[in-house]
Amino acid sequence: MAVRNPLVAAVQGHQLIAPPQSTAVDIAMEAGVAIEAAEAILGHRFTRPDLLREALTHRSAAPSLRAGRAKGMGSNERLEFVGDRVLGLLIAEWLAERFPNEQEGALGLRLALLVSQPILAAIAERVGLPAVLTVAPGESRAGVRRRATVLADAVEAMIGAMYLDGGLVPARNFVRTAWEPAMTSEIAPPKDAKTALQEWAQGRGHPLPEYLTVSRAGPPHAPVFVISVTVNGRTATGTAGNKRAAETLAATHLLGLLTT
Repeated sequence: MAVRNPLVAAVQGHQLIAPPQSTAVDIAMEAGVAIEAAEAILGHRFTRPDLLREALTHRSAAPSLRAGRAKGMGSNERLEFVGDRVLGLLIAEWLAERFPNEQEGALGLRLALLVSQPILAAIAERVGLPAVLTVAPGESRAGVRRRATVLADAVEAMIGAMYLDGGLVPARNFVRTAWEPAMTSEIAPPKDAKTALQEWAQGRGHPLPEYLTVSRAGPPHAPVFVISVTVNGRTATGTAGNKRAAETLAATHLLGLLTT
């Protein structure tokens, strides 16, 4: 079992990036604290702690930036790529078990919500992930540890690291513990995100959601739309290859912000 481990509290607010005057020993000790706390969060002892160290490294603190290698190398971006697929598989597996009478459409709506950025970011905050992320000093002062995109990517990276280190079992154990509140909060399958957001607003007496095209880029055959949606002063964005998909993603993200 994982998640609510008292060891996490001991490192909340801990400065994991050493100031210039720190010695190599200081840095190594702080890295060790982060690894131990992250293992406590995940409920998994790594045989390859280098994987976990990479999963905790934001691109701003990646060794590649200092060594002149390809941008992003040494950060958690590659593990996030793996973890995204592992998380999708584990959530799909769990949904199929939990809702044996539902068909693909309903299961797909549940899956989209459970792997959305707001849900991942809320889980990251709840388990204490911001305290163990390694970021550059300037980014740390700018509050990057609390950004939803950073937290969501880090959660997926940690799942990817667990999978590569120990297979599906430890990753499944963590996911089923950390996602349990989100999994059990929805008795009926969620509706289409745009419909659900509209009903959420109307049910609380708010104006209807306002969608705005923030940007359109890319060639005609491969456009990229960025759409924002605002309800009651809260805004989220979605990016996709067509406006409808971008609006749906924006609505999904905003629903996550409004309901977690």
